Amino acid sequence: MMIEMTSLQRRALRARAHSLHPVASISQKGLSDAVLAEIDRGLKAHELIKVRVYGVERSERETLLAAICIRLEAAPVQHIGNILVVYRANPEAPAKPAKPARETASRTQPKPPARAASPRQRLKK
Repeated sequence: MMIEMTSLQRRALRARAHSLHPVASISQKGLSDAVLAEIDRGLKAHELIKVRVYGVERSERETLLAAICIRLEAAPVQHIGNILVVYRANPEAPAKPAKPARETASRTQPKPPARAASPRQRLKK
């Protein structure tokens, strides 16, 4: 079963994947069990990975991407050139804490005390 995504989700994942390096390669031996295991390990560790494909025509790369996503229950994010981008959420990963909202200083709060002059500044006076 392949995971479906909205175009907004796919766009956000493409942006995240931009700086990633491929974690697995598919060459003339094709999509072997060892390569699938490596892709699966990468998805468990990172959720979003790139896979490099060597010596395969575009239509075959599309088939490879679909096969990876179906067999590993992942979502296809992007296929650009010889690079496939695949995503699978890791339910075991701890949730990332939300960033705290920035507090705005109110006018009723007192100003922090001024810093004491350094010894060098005291000598100049």
